[in-house]
Amino acid sequence: MKSWRKELWFNVPTRRAFINITPQVDAELAASGIREGLCLVNAMHITASVFINDDESGLHHDYEQWLERLAPHEPVRQYRHNVGEDNADAHMKRQIMGREVVVAVTDGKLDLGPWEQVFYGEFDGGRRKRVLVKIIGE
Repeated sequence: MKSWRKELWFNVPTRRAFINITPQVDAELAASGIREGLCLVNAMHITASVFINDDESGLHHDYEQWLERLAPHEPVRQYRHNVGEDNADAHMKRQIMGREVVVAVTDGKLDLGPWEQVFYGEFDGGRRKRVLVKIIGE
């Protein structure tokens, strides 16, 4: 069995964003040479997420509104975590959206459904963060 590990780095200037990282994950799969196996993609920061969904701007807007209703950023004093910080809401948003995804690799391709794409979700931007891509297989 072979193994491939790569870190993707992001520095999102806005507080929140959804970035389609499917092309970067595809590139790592091609570089790995693995044809059959599993691909793990996970956010290595507790205020960011990796998830799979449709790449549609209306859906992204709906996510943004929904997450903000569930865990509003302001007023920051509403959170006990925000002593010297202002990102408690980002921790909660990450918890809802998830830490990682695992995608089957079949015949050298990510085995995604017809509309599925891999996304990096940023909930406390403005600093450099990384996403791990770990691929195992033959």
